[in-house]
Amino acid sequence: MVKLRLIDGVFLVAGSMIGSGIFIVSADIARTTAGGGFLLLSWFIAGLMTLLGALAFAELSGMFPKSGGQYIYLREAYNPFISFLYGWTIFMVVNCGTIAAVAVAFSKYSGELVPWFSMKNILLDLGFVKISSAQLLSVVLIVFLTWLNAMGIRYGKFILRIFTSVKIISLAMIIILGLLVFRNSDVWQINLLSFWNAQSVRIENGEIISRMLSGTGLLMAIGTGLVGSLFSCDAWTNVSYIAGEIERPSRNIPKSLIYGVGLVALLFLLVNVAYLNLLPLTGSPGASDAFSKGIQFADQDRVGTAAATVMFGASATIIMAVLIMISTFGCNNGIILAGARMYQAMAADGLFFAKMKDNNRNEVPGFALWIQAIWASVLCLSGQYGQLLDYVMFSVMIFYIITIVAVYILRARRPDIERPYKAMGYPYLPALYILLAAAFCLNLIINKPEFCVPSLVIVFIGAPVYFIWRRVYLVKNS
Repeated sequence: MVKLRLIDGVFLVAGSMIGSGIFIVSADIARTTAGGGFLLLSWFIAGLMTLLGALAFAELSGMFPKSGGQYIYLREAYNPFISFLYGWTIFMVVNCGTIAAVAVAFSKYSGELVPWFSMKNILLDLGFVKISSAQLLSVVLIVFLTWLNAMGIRYGKFILRIFTSVKIISLAMIIILGLLVFRNSDVWQINLLSFWNAQSVRIENGEIISRMLSGTGLLMAIGTGLVGSLFSCDAWTNVSYIAGEIERPSRNIPKSLIYGVGLVALLFLLVNVAYLNLLPLTGSPGASDAFSKGIQFADQDRVGTAAATVMFGASATIIMAVLIMISTFGCNNGIILAGARMYQAMAADGLFFAKMKDNNRNEVPGFALWIQAIWASVLCLSGQYGQLLDYVMFSVMIFYIITIVAVYILRARRPDIERPYKAMGYPYLPALYILLAAAFCLNLIINKPEFCVPSLVIVFIGAPVYFIWRRVYLVKNS
């Protein structure tokens, strides 16, 4: 059986994290707190939190080197009900919704090369749903990558290595070109003058409305800005789902988590430093060129394209379209490859379709891969994946918190279990993550309750499903 090596684990973490977010969300962060320092702070905090989480997850992954990852950790520390609610949320919204969103991002940028692929090019209008050529291409991408991964781990491994390498090299080139070749010292100096400019900016009736921030208002704005940067840093846990197919998983998964997260967090921070050396943070939404619009008002929030325009001129749109297509293609390959292994673990516990626990003739969970593809395609065609992902970020952070609390629970309850890796800085660094994540969730409750309530509803809809599924399973096996 083909196994993934340490380098594949690192690439799976990095490849799943690097999607289209790094090229887009900085615009929204810049409008939330209009200072370059706060932009970098948002990415720094997101990277720090993700790395702290990875340090804690490393201990859990060494203790339970089995396919299923976070689902297994929650089951071992708490009970099957909690772990099912996590798995339910991941399948129904997080993984499949992300697959849909990333596939649509691929299609939208494909439209820069082939205009026929557009969300405005409606192929089928059923009244309650409209299907565009871009959505159709998105489904084709999901089906193709699922088919490729169903053919065996070696194919997913090949795509993983090639596309993640290209993504890492591409981000490194943006950093090098932005900081050394095309750097505009005047722009950097302008951004330094307003580096800690604490104000929020929005467009209302065609006019820029700004609001000065201080004290609690500033902290809340920083927390709100973290939604985009944290989501862009998400999917780092995917490597733990596929532990059963990694060489020496008790050693290599902890290393993959730490190396992969550390690498991407550093790249994301430096890319934003490059943006601030190429573009003014503030700008005018009505300006005619990318430079004058600044980071805040980049066209369709495409900050990466705006920065590339400053460096390469008119050809930037094509260059960035190709780069983001590569990035999203590789990102979806990693999510599709890893996600099915968690559903396989759920099925082995009698908490998902029984057939999902079996491998196909290529020694991969083929049925689980295709169920994942079907639901991701449905979300893609429905057009509701974006709103669902907005809603679910709150519950994702809740699950991260309770998973890291599991480190403390298992230290007390199961002190004798082998721990090839122990969480660095225990008990302080895991506690710091819990504190930061709890503050983030509290901020969302106060500022965006319209996101938090639906997020919890999605999770708890899984409760009756769990009890029905367990009853059916017990009756069937009695």
